[in-house]
Amino acid sequence: MAQSVWGYDSDNGPERWHENYPLAKGDKQSPIEINSKDVQHDSSLASWHASYDPGAAKTILNNGRTCRVVFDDTFDRSVLRGGPLTGAYRLRQLHLHWGSSDDHGSEHVIDGVKYAAELHMVHWNPKHGNFAGALKQPDGVAVVGIFLKVGKTPKPEMKRILEEIENIKTKGKEAPFQHFDPSILFPKSRDYWTYHGSFTTPPCEECITWILLREPIEVSSDQMAKLRSLSKNDENEPVSPLVDNWRPPQPLKGRIVRASFK
Repeated sequence: MAQSVWGYDSDNGPERWHENYPLAKGDKQSPIEINSKDVQHDSSLASWHASYDPGAAKTILNNGRTCRVVFDDTFDRSVLRGGPLTGAYRLRQLHLHWGSSDDHGSEHVIDGVKYAAELHMVHWNPKHGNFAGALKQPDGVAVVGIFLKVGKTPKPEMKRILEEIENIKTKGKEAPFQHFDPSILFPKSRDYWTYHGSFTTPPCEECITWILLREPIEVSSDQMAKLRSLSKNDENEPVSPLVDNWRPPQPLKGRIVRASFK
């Protein structure tokens, strides 16, 4: 398995990542399955706040593994603070993980429940100088995870991202994506679980404070189908649908999951 070609197929998928990325077998890997009965309510957990500048949105791209929206993070333009965090973390990108059908696709699993997709908003701690530096620190990165569940009502807020899919159908395609406020993607409730974990893609660095939101947002089946119309191949290659780009839950290994709610 060549270094650069990890993916989600049987020959290069999550079961084999550790061959090139030994951290993938580390003690603080993500995602995990959360079991309510093992979660500790922590009354000292504060509420979290995001102040995002819609002007910071830059581009949307298909990198063959996910659909990603990139933000300007050269200064404290769009930041996340509070909750389990100390200081302000800058928004760098958001991306999604999804399944081949509506009954699976999320990375985290809650009491056995899998959602259709999971949205990750990736922030980093500027006290570490730059993003690369943050990846080397246990408090370097904070990710807000939001579950997408399929319901009757499409999420109008997801529309903007999905409208652009036509322009980034194939791997390597990028399109301008301006004036977007990602906070419209938050559910009403601010309740969250938090634990210390890792990126869910190689090299799986263990630098993440996870803030997983309890309440999912609703999307329609059509909206999910739109995501699945992306291709993981270049435009001159046969279309191969980009689906099932999720990593299965990893062992908890003694970590405690805390909840901001009872």
